[in-house]
Amino acid sequence: MKTQLRLMALALGAVLSLSNFAAAADNTLAELRAKGDIRIANTQASPPWSFINDQNKPDGYDVAMATEIAKRIGIPHITFVADTFKNFVEGLKTDKYDLVMNDLTPTPEREKQVDFSEPYGVEEFRIYVLDSNKDIHEQPDLAGKKVGATAGTTNESWSREHLTESDILAYDNGGLVFNDLSTGRIDAVISSYFGGERYRKANNLPIKAVGQPLTYQLSAAAIPKGHSSLKAAIDQAIQSMIADGTVAKLSQKYIGPDYQMVADIAKAKAEVK
Repeated sequence: MKTQLRLMALALGAVLSLSNFAAAADNTLAELRAKGDIRIANTQASPPWSFINDQNKPDGYDVAMATEIAKRIGIPHITFVADTFKNFVEGLKTDKYDLVMNDLTPTPEREKQVDFSEPYGVEEFRIYVLDSNKDIHEQPDLAGKKVGATAGTTNESWSREHLTESDILAYDNGGLVFNDLSTGRIDAVISSYFGGERYRKANNLPIKAVGQPLTYQLSAAAIPKGHSSLKAAIDQAIQSMIADGTVAKLSQKYIGPDYQMVADIAKAKAEVK
């Protein structure tokens, strides 16, 4: 019996040693540094997080964060890859890109397939309706209504889980969902407050946010499983950017001068725990 226990302990020790060796041996970061380029995916159609600016270049909070993180981890160039939320996880798994940075929430389902960095963003989600709408004020009022959300986002998954009496329509393009709301094709949209306000102001849409926030969600960089050296470097970069005021500066630039990103990240992390 003692011999069997000893053999089992040795086998377990060997497995743990191999696991530790694999983590220590990951050279993803070194390979990216040698290459001098990192491929980072975002939608380029979900302001203020990522969008195409007047110079026809990717811009937004996530783009600015990605640019600063790449610099801090020693990679001089970024190739931004446009894709949709519903493709992000599969894109990482198939090596379509090295990283996703576009207001992506670390959900349990996603965490089974990819790793996530320390959070660098947080936002609240609200109900948007037409200015002329007098019937929808809070979540219960959405029963029997057509509700739009961007496909593959936590907006969509939350809506399908919590709005079981509503007709949920998923849109690949975050802008089209607001266009359909403004023309009356759907009754409401579930969206981040920042994204909704950006679309409303930029396109002069006759829409408004109603009710209290439905939920709060953290966002983080998504990384392929096993790329431990890359994840560790990104985590360190994010922590340093929070500490030196860079996160606060970029969030105030892209989201609003009164938004307290760092304080709200801390509050949201405490709620998650």
